[in-house]
Amino acid sequence: MRTETDFLGEKELPADALYGIHSLRASENFPCKMEFHQEWYRALGLTKLACYRTYRAFIKAATGKFGNIPGAIPPISEDILEKMDLAATEIADGKHFDHFIVPSVQGGAGTSINMNINEIIANSALLKMGSLPGKYTLVDPIEHANIYQSTNDIVPTSLKIAVMKLLLQLEEEINLMRFSIEKTETLHRNHLRIAYTQMQEAVPSSWGMLLGAYNEALSRDWWRVSKSLERIKTVNLGGSAVGTGITVPRWFIMEVVGELQRLTGLPVSRSENLPDSTSNHDSLVEVHAILKACAVNLEKMVSDLRLLSSDITGRNEVALPQLQAGSSIMPGKVNPVIPEYVISAAHKVYSNDQLITSLSAQGCLDLNAYLPVIGHSLLESIKLLIAATQTLAKGLFNGIIINSDVSVDRLLGSPAITTALVPFVGYNKSALLAGLMKDKKIDIFAANRELKLIDPDRLASILKPDNLLKTGFSLGDLEQ
Repeated sequence: MRTETDFLGEKELPADALYGIHSLRASENFPCKMEFHQEWYRALGLTKLACYRTYRAFIKAATGKFGNIPGAIPPISEDILEKMDLAATEIADGKHFDHFIVPSVQGGAGTSINMNINEIIANSALLKMGSLPGKYTLVDPIEHANIYQSTNDIVPTSLKIAVMKLLLQLEEEINLMRFSIEKTETLHRNHLRIAYTQMQEAVPSSWGMLLGAYNEALSRDWWRVSKSLERIKTVNLGGSAVGTGITVPRWFIMEVVGELQRLTGLPVSRSENLPDSTSNHDSLVEVHAILKACAVNLEKMVSDLRLLSSDITGRNEVALPQLQAGSSIMPGKVNPVIPEYVISAAHKVYSNDQLITSLSAQGCLDLNAYLPVIGHSLLESIKLLIAATQTLAKGLFNGIIINSDVSVDRLLGSPAITTALVPFVGYNKSALLAGLMKDKKIDIFAANRELKLIDPDRLASILKPDNLLKTGFSLGDLEQ
């Protein structure tokens, strides 16, 4: 064991722990151990690395101009900087995550997040120097690892880095799912089905139209997600506590975001109004609203397919892939687990949206103390949507079966088909056909043979897929 001290007193820690007293206090104060997102942890490593490299460049520039740098605090040595560089790089690679003991739900505006990272960096650097964790006279978590930084610019900047990386992945997954849907859409483009309004049979349509509507909605999702980076690309790194840049050299403020951009390859830029970027998180609310719209489209789509494939419909026009046993008591039962998974994920996104909205509004004066939970919820929603789109492409659309023969038989036997005759024989005569079909449970051809309302060959022509699926009718159609 080792003993560490802060202005509140002493704490005993495991001798080999890379975390320190600040992290331990946070872990004890926030006992719900909901794990911090590793993507955010990695982004913190990248942001710290950008700060250390900018600091090194600043010291070099300042030394070249002034010789000995003025001020009471001596520059950090190159040896310490090198070791902190390596430690930050390891964090960016996901190493030492088991020493990050601060949970995602916490108080303190993210100070505990920043201090846990600072302690890991300092203690890792100490080990690389041949020393022991906790020897902060050599490498200090605040004076060294936190040089020219504040929780209030490090933590939100890192969050945006993590969010942008995941948004790029979500954008790709949405496209992959669209391609998967397009294959089925192309295969069944002109295969007829009944369209439903208010869960009642309505008019003739096609599977291509239904799947095409899903694809169009997903295209909008892809476009919105692809534009989300524009909403959050400005960061407040260098702004210090409230965006004024207090305790930070102006040179550092002007250069550090450019270094972060080079490290990440992301289009991050320094905010023109650092206090605004520090205190207001409406851009995160906006991005999450885009995620909510995507979740809405996914839920609508899978709810449709779950209904169409259900046993309630009788002869199934849609068969979903059979992926796992559905019951521990009912032999042979298979459940629509993928739609149910996606619906569950969508509703978690909706609840996160409410949380992000309300806590973003809770920002008080120059800072929002609830950024840790806002960030956790935002990252969770993106990851849920990534998982949902992946499993839809792989576990549903790549194996879905559309029984087009069943669809056509059902359409021709449904009174809904008579709507197609309204331009040719009028509403009332079409209603007579519909009524006879319903009473005698016969198809439209049999009903027309009894009522003789339209020439059979003319009827067959009208009901061809090419004619039924045209957008509206022309006057020329009526003359044929």
